[in-house]
Amino acid sequence: MFTRVHNNKRLQLTLGLLFGFCFGFLLQKGRVCDYEIIMRQLLLQDFTVLKIMLTAMATGMLGVYAMRGLGWVKLHKKAGSLGANIPGPLIFGIGFGMLGYCPGTSVGAVAHGALDALVGVIGILIGAGLYAAVYPKIKGRILAFGDFGGKTLIDVLPVRNPWAVILPLVAVIALLLFALEKAGL
Repeated sequence: MFTRVHNNKRLQLTLGLLFGFCFGFLLQKGRVCDYEIIMRQLLLQDFTVLKIMLTAMATGMLGVYAMRGLGWVKLHKKAGSLGANIPGPLIFGIGFGMLGYCPGTSVGAVAHGALDALVGVIGILIGAGLYAAVYPKIKGRILAFGDFGGKTLIDVLPVRNPWAVILPLVAVIALLLFALEKAGL
């Protein structure tokens, strides 16, 4: 179904830009580009950011596997490793804690005029450039350490049908979201 999109680079770039604007708009509407909301999340006082992330995860799981089941898309799982999955989140967390914005929210905050978030956008560009520069040196060493392949939770669990994992996970997320709302968080 998406073969035309897959074969058309200009259409891919146009759709990427369109979806990027939509993503930024939704981040803004969800108020997660607001420094105060993010800081209250980090202080465990306001769970708006967590609720939006959990909702996106549940929606993504349902959508991707529904499209896969209909034959519209194929999954292209990327290999993972401890060497790739430990330093990245540590660097992300340090930057997030120091700045009060993650990469997506910093771009969204700059777009609505929060110039303090411009530090985050500059950090994204510097970090991406540094990573590109050191990638050839760390690819075979650090990034390959603890390689666990392209496995997902569904691959690790002894299930034949992915919906046996997805539906319970979505139910747990829904219950958690309900509990957070009920608690006024």
